[in-house]
Amino acid sequence: MTKIIAYHVRQDEDPFIAQWSKKNEIEVKSVPFELHPDTVEYAKGYDGIIFKQRSKLDEDGLIYQVLKSYGIRQLSCRSAGIDTVNLSAAKLNGIKVTNVPSYSPHAVAELVLMQAMQLIRHYPEFKARLDNNDYVVDGLRSRELSEYVIGIIGVGRIGRTVAQIFHSLGAKVLGNDLIRNPELEQAGTLKYVEKDEIYRKADIVTSHVYLSEQNIHLIGQNAFSKMKSTAFLINDSRGSIVNTADLLVALEKKQIAGAALDVVEEETKIFNLKFDRQTPVVNYNLLKELPNVILTPHIAFYTDIAVERMVKQALDDALNIIQGKHSVHEISFKGE
Repeated sequence: MTKIIAYHVRQDEDPFIAQWSKKNEIEVKSVPFELHPDTVEYAKGYDGIIFKQRSKLDEDGLIYQVLKSYGIRQLSCRSAGIDTVNLSAAKLNGIKVTNVPSYSPHAVAELVLMQAMQLIRHYPEFKARLDNNDYVVDGLRSRELSEYVIGIIGVGRIGRTVAQIFHSLGAKVLGNDLIRNPELEQAGTLKYVEKDEIYRKADIVTSHVYLSEQNIHLIGQNAFSKMKSTAFLINDSRGSIVNTADLLVALEKKQIAGAALDVVEEETKIFNLKFDRQTPVVNYNLLKELPNVILTPHIAFYTDIAVERMVKQALDDALNIIQGKHSVHEISFKGE
């Protein structure tokens, strides 16, 4: 009987795993920890792996040799991001890698809308006043969304959905992407421009790009220096897209008006953990102290529809490759 092991499984994922297992008559074992050199031995005797990593599998690529020795020929990531995988080492050891590129664009886009509305209506500042028994409204008058220009960095599945939502609510939308979708411009949903124009004109800049070497600290002081002092930043893509130190300076110097972050640098040291006092990440503690910053613990994906799709698609991909079939979600290695 074919057997699959699922790494780093949360309790809310187990019912979907059980449903898939019963439907496909495949044994799936769930474990709560990530796939690392000290946990890879649990994969011995299994035919395939699905996983979700917050940190890299390893630093030297040896884990892929171990997986190959176990007869593992695939790694199925149940998220879009695969920056924790050494693709070169995977290719060298004949291991195919898949991801779930589109589990629910609406899940992320809806969080962006929530964050944008809270920033626009000065919810963090009003809450700070209320917590201090201050019910005065002076100084926090809002503009309406129809007056805003929304700038989207990365107009893929999620960015496109964000554009459609804000366009439908009357905002003007600007977008930047390496690949342009002419249908979006023809429909009047957005206008494609260079990133610098987004930084200069947008009232809200929201990031929806994959993490790559080129995109690390994509948004930093250079971007903040061009943004309006009344503009807001939203990052729901990957923490390292934004230079946190530069963001703190921009907020302190009032180069921008505020930010909403669902992802942050060094988040693996924080999210899904509890602390008696401060977190071990200094810059995160500083962000928490600011009244014009909204923080959430990487929850953009966290809806019933998205979680079910992530789990079941990852399992489908794993089974396809185990059975010698092709998955449309296979990651193309460089040079292929």
